[in-house]
Amino acid sequence: MKEYIINKNDSDQRLDKFIQKTVKSLPKALMYKYIRQKKIKVNKKRAEISTRLFEGDVISLYINDEFFAPSSDNSDFKKLTVNLDIVYEDENILLINKPVGLICHSDDKESYNTLISHIKAYLYEKGEYIPENENSFVPSLCNRIDRNTQGIVIAAKNAQTLKIINDKIKNREIEKYYLCLVHGRPKKSKDTLKGYMLKNEKTNTVKVYDKQIKGSKTAITEYEVISSFKDISLCKIHLITGRTHQIRCHMASIGHPLLGDGKYGTNEMNKKYPFRFQTLCSYKTLFDFKSESGILDYLNGKSFCVKNIDFVSKYFPEIHISKL
Repeated sequence: MKEYIINKNDSDQRLDKFIQKTVKSLPKALMYKYIRQKKIKVNKKRAEISTRLFEGDVISLYINDEFFAPSSDNSDFKKLTVNLDIVYEDENILLINKPVGLICHSDDKESYNTLISHIKAYLYEKGEYIPENENSFVPSLCNRIDRNTQGIVIAAKNAQTLKIINDKIKNREIEKYYLCLVHGRPKKSKDTLKGYMLKNEKTNTVKVYDKQIKGSKTAITEYEVISSFKDISLCKIHLITGRTHQIRCHMASIGHPLLGDGKYGTNEMNKKYPFRFQTLCSYKTLFDFKSESGILDYLNGKSFCVKNIDFVSKYFPEIHISKL
């Protein structure tokens, strides 16, 4: 038998969700069976799968010890030398300027040096994240950007913040703005691009169509030309929808691929410039809450932006990023 005391980060979730996160070796079907058989109780009483948990509740599991076997060690982050460019931080949230080349989460090629690992290490060093004191919560990213894109990523320090931010992103109450360099100068200095994007899973590329086809998704991109220099332009982008490679694909579809983008541009176009990857930065995040925002209400109306973008300072040093 094993007991768990529900802490603040565990509260306000269903019993089955908590068990899935906490006792990962227990098969879901068996978990449901044990709840029905009263082998899993809340405060010594029978509970339902959907029972909502509150801080201070005691979960008792009268099940075999084999299900509590230690899981694989996930503390590699403790070995990291923390390297974070913090845009903003308070007791609930972190805004990080992710550099080009760093992935947000682990993949089949990299499981150690990731953005979320650096964040865990940073909070661990500060004493704000103690894995041994958590049953089901770990600091989490609320959004992600491509490995080779720079920009702001939001991280939640607690479960309540994670829930709120995820809801705000889903309801489009957090606005994200980008800066990029494109080849040439768009005919229109400002425009809203509308189309339908379809992803090719085999090539990991996206194509934009004028009409909706099976499997495609609506894509809306607002752009504004900030300045031009020779055969390149600095553009400000506001995403109305958030599709895979949306900015790269949409700008390429009007004849102005991003500088350095070998996937949607061409090597012939890029070879005279020193950038190996797309010149794209998610430079500003605006909290524009239109509904209840709980403990994060103080963020409403605030915006945060990165201070330095290499490709901007190199070709447009007169531009003040904070004023865009």
